[in-house]
Parts: sequence; structure tokens; C-alpha cells
Amino acid sequence: MTNETSKNNPLLCDIETGLCETTDSNTDSTSQSNIQSTKKSVRVIYYTDPICSSCWGIEPQLRKLKLEYGNAVEIEYRMGGLLPDWNYNSGGISGPSDVASHWDEVSLHYDMPIDGDLWLEDPLDSSYPPSIAYKAAQLQDQEKANVFMREIRELVFLKKKNIAKWEHLETAAKTVGLNADQLKTDFEGKAKDLFNDDLKLGRELGVRGFPTMFFLDESGNKEIVYGARPYAFYEMAILKLNPEAIKSEYSKDWQSLFAIYPTLTAKEFSELSGTPRAESESVLNTLSNKGKLEKLETKNGAIWISK
Repeated sequence: MTNETSKNNPLLCDIETGLCETTDSNTDSTSQSNIQSTKKSVRVIYYTDPICSSCWGIEPQLRKLKLEYGNAVEIEYRMGGLLPDWNYNSGGISGPSDVASHWDEVSLHYDMPIDGDLWLEDPLDSSYPPSIAYKAAQLQDQEKANVFMREIRELVFLKKKNIAKWEHLETAAKTVGLNADQLKTDFEGKAKDLFNDDLKLGRELGVRGFPTMFFLDESGNKEIVYGARPYAFYEMAILKLNPEAIKSEYSKDWQSLFAIYPTLTAKEFSELSGTPRAESESVLNTLSNKGKLEKLETKNGAIWISK
């Protein structure tokens, strides 16, 4: 894929940089007025989108970060508006079907299951509806909202569900224990304003693609990690801002990990448990064969689910 292609089309993420770039590449410097202090020593503003394949690619690193540095870091999800609509026809994309093979390619690159056939079978018109739904979920419960984000990502990347459709957003809401009726009310009302606030702040911060993470300390000092990067990049950003941040120990056995994260891919299990990637899949397969876990297979890998 050419750089020109990735610049023009946010859905064609640049595998080299690990960034899904927006069509509007505003790169203004961070506005200090938007940075406020927080109780935890490091605040992370995480610009993402429900259908950002590179963001799905960093789930293993992000989940590990929460386990090891959750005591020092507050992660704040912000929606970036990756796909407003299909009104552009440039840079190699003429329609949703052109994204299908790219998603399959990205899946192999990140070693995270993604089924690009969604774009052939039931493509999204926009990523705005699931983004607004996330903002609506935040109004109810921040923790459940983040679980909701994971749930809709699994629906779109693994189960080929068009998460721009309310029926799938409603199902996800009920699955994670949100009030679906309240979600609908907020989705049609105040959540739209909150989403627009995220877009506005993103422009002010110069967000040009996803994932983008701003690591900020209480004095407003910042480290920025653009795109999908190995775990050490995120850890380094925290330790630069707070060298005294203490890494938490956590139980790495499969029962403990699935108690925290009820669904794990082989890459995630490897990252969190320390099991070599070459072995993680066979460990999980053994557990599913014994009936300890459920396994959902896709054409590009699997995910294991606690029973």
C-alpha cells in the first residue's frame, strides 16, 4: 500500500506506522488549556474509533497496560470519527468492498483475528453511530462503557456485525449490563454533543489518526505515542512522566486472566500470561477441548471465551 493511499483513506491503515489516518490531517500542537490534572499520576487521552483496525491491534498492549499500571494511569477514551460516510472516492477506495482485503492483511500483521468479509456482506455506512453509542454508554457507567467498546469491536471484527445498526448496539448494551432504553435516549440526544466535543478536542490536539495516545502528567508535560506500537513504547511514556510509577504484579494463570478479561485472543493471552506466542494457541485449544473455555473461530484466527 502506498503512503498516498493511506493518507487519503482512513480505513486503509498504514501497517508500517500502525496508524489509521483521518482525511483531515490537522497537526496543530497540543492546546495546554485542554489538559487538566487528575488524581492518578498519569492521564492518557486515547483517541480511537470502534472500527479502527490498528486500535484492535493494540488491545493486547492496552490490556497489559491496565493490569500493570492501572494504579498510576487513568485512560480516557475519546472518539475520533474515522469514517463519517462514503462521500470520498480517492486513494484506492471506491467503496466498502475495497476495505475487505485490507482488513484481512491487517489481521495477519497484528496477529489479531479480523474478518474483512464484513465489508462484502453488511458494510457500515459510517463509524459515527457506534462512536455516539459509546458516548451514550459513558453517561451511564464509565467502566461498562469500556466493556461495551470491547463488545462492539468483537461484533464488528470477529462476528461481521454492522455496528452502525441499532439492533447490534442494543444487543451489546444488554450483554454488558447497560440500560438499552436509556442508551437509546442518550444516543439520540446528549451523546451526539459529547461526540462532537471529542471531535473538536481531537482537532485542537492535532490528532491525525488512530490510535493516538497522549500521556500527560499533572503539570501538563506530555508524551505522545502514535499508531500501533510494542508494549515498551507505552510503558516508556508512563515512566518518562512518572519514573516512580510502580508496576503491579498480577496473576498470570488462565483462570485469573479470564476472570478479568472474559475474552482473549491467542496474542492477548500470550502478552498477558507470558506464554510464548508459539504455545499460547495450543494452551487455549487444550482448555477449550476440555470444556473449560469456549472458542469462536473466524477465517483469520480465533478468540476464547470464559464459560
